Order: sequence, then structure tokens, then C-alpha cells
Amino acid sequence: SYWKPLYNILEGRFALLIVNARHLKLVPGRKTDIKDAEWIADLLRHGLLRSSFIPPRGQRELRELTRYRTSLVQERSAEVNRIQKVLEGANIKLASVASNVMGVSGRAMLEAMVRAESDPVVLAALARGVMRKKQDALVLALSGQVGEHQRFMLGEQISHIDDLDARVARLEEEIDRRLGPDNEDRARLDSIPGVGKGVAEALLAEVGSNLDSFATADQLCSWAGVVPGMNESAGKNRSGRAPKGNRHLRTVLLQAAHAARTTKTFLGQLYRRLAARIGPPRAALAVAHRILRIVFHMLKEDAPYQELGVNYHDGRTKAQLERRHTRALERLGFRVSLVPAE
Repeated sequence: SYWKPLYNILEGRFALLIVNARHLKLVPGRKTDIKDAEWIADLLRHGLLRSSFIPPRGQRELRELTRYRTSLVQERSAEVNRIQKVLEGANIKLASVASNVMGVSGRAMLEAMVRAESDPVVLAALARGVMRKKQDALVLALSGQVGEHQRFMLGEQISHIDDLDARVARLEEEIDRRLGPDNEDRARLDSIPGVGKGVAEALLAEVGSNLDSFATADQLCSWAGVVPGMNESAGKNRSGRAPKGNRHLRTVLLQAAHAARTTKTFLGQLYRRLAARIGPPRAALAVAHRILRIVFHMLKEDAPYQELGVNYHDGRTKAQLERRHTRALERLGFRVSLVPAE
């Protein structure tokens, strides 16, 4: 962020270029500040400097808001993990029964513990909804000893989570105000499987609604770092580590990919099909890549999301096999006519 103060002062007065330092490497052994400046000036004079994507001020401000919201959500998750650690230290295994220790039932039990309630039967009776069916398991899980210092820590941690929830709510109000409550781009992106309201807002903050800076979807995916790394040597291509890109955008896309993996949609089926062949991490990256391509075309063409369905790949694979085998037979001198079997 060292460039931001100077950029904010000069923005609107000059045509500014922010250039990736990795693209400016000089010949080894000749590095000084003066030679660096001369080298950069020479590259600029010959038109060889490629500017990094710097969004307009309004989008940069929206970015800061959505990224701050993400950091608060992550901090909240970390605090929930600390609560679970305190409970484990007190021999309380609430997480083994409740999927969310800060849900309605879990929170009621935690607040009772803070008030020095230690009877596991009384604590288990605070369960709500489907948790009521797990009374016996809850009694066993809540049969521990919560010390005075642990009650104090739980109280502070619950208070901290409440404060974080309030901060996130205020941030969401500000993001809504800036985007507008009826933002069409956000509503369209929200229709993509795995992309909820928060992810849609983060996507718009990172790439914007105007994608003129990216000529193709490939350029956008490369900038985001959701493309496979390719290393070519002796005419052979070998896949490698994915290139570095916008880590905030990449994180949001992977979050959407993991949310889409269990859905009965094209993206969910794509994940399951690839995960069986190349493993879950690479499958998630491939789905993130596909989601960003969808986002590119939806924003560029002002188009709605079109669901292809879970059977899309099956029909496409069949058609590909038909064409492949037909061409192979034709190369052998056969005239092929495909007739469906009765």
C-alpha cells in the first residue's frame, strides 16, 4: 500500500502507471537507485511498461469496506474457535453434538455456564429445535467442570463476538448504501450457485461492474490467479503451481466454489466430476475459474445466469465421443452414418 498516498495526491492530474516490480528486473549486478530510475524511464519511453489494474476511487473505497468485513468475519471465526478451546479445557464436548456452538441452543448453554450453572441436565434442557432430540448426548457432552477463570473468558469471548456482529452489520449497511439496495449486478451475481449476497458484493468490489480493463475472460482469470500454472520446455507443457494473483478475489472465488460443490447444479457436478480425477483442491480451483468466467460474461454482456444442469457434461461427453470415433473411422477410409439403436 506504499503507493497509495502518492497516487491519491496525483490522481486526476497525470496519467499514472502502477507497475509490478517483478516486470522491471534489471541485469544482475547493476542495481542502484539511479540505474533503476534510468531503466524505468527507458522502458516507459519505449512503451514497455504494463500498468497494473487500479480501479476508480469509488471502487477502491468499496474494496476496503468488503475486505475489512472479511477480516472481521475471520476474526469472529477465530473467536468461536477460542471458545471451543476453552470448553475442551473444561472437559465440555459441546462441539461434538452441536454443529454450531454459537447457535441459539449453544449460546444459551454458554451464557448459563457464564452464570455459574454447572448441572449438565439443566444445561441440556436449554436446547432448542432439533437439538432437543439429543438430550442424552448433550448431558454427556456437558458433564465437565468450568472454572472461574474459564467462565470469565467465555463471557469476554461472547461479548467480543457480539461486538464483531454489530460491526459487521454496520459495515453491511454502508456497503448497501454505496451499492444501492436494488443493485442489478449484485442481484444477477447472487443467482450463481455458491455466490451469495456477500460474495457478490466482494466480487463487484474486486473487479467492478465495468470490465473494460480486461479484454477477455482469460485475462481476468489470470489476474485473479485462478488459472493453472503452465511450464513449457522443449515443446512440452507441464502443469505447475497456479500463478500469484489478487488473493482477496481468489479467496472469495474459492469460497463460492466450496459452497457450490454440494448443489445439484452444473457447477456442483463439475466439482464432483473433477474431484474424483484430480483431487478436491484442484477441483475447487477449476470451479473458481469457471465462476469467474461466468461473472465476466454476465457483467460484460449484461446477461442473466443460465443454469446448464447436472447432466450437461454427460450429453457433451457423448457428443464428443461420437465425433471422435466418427473422425477416426473416416480417417481409416470408412463412410460413417450413425443410427440410434432401437
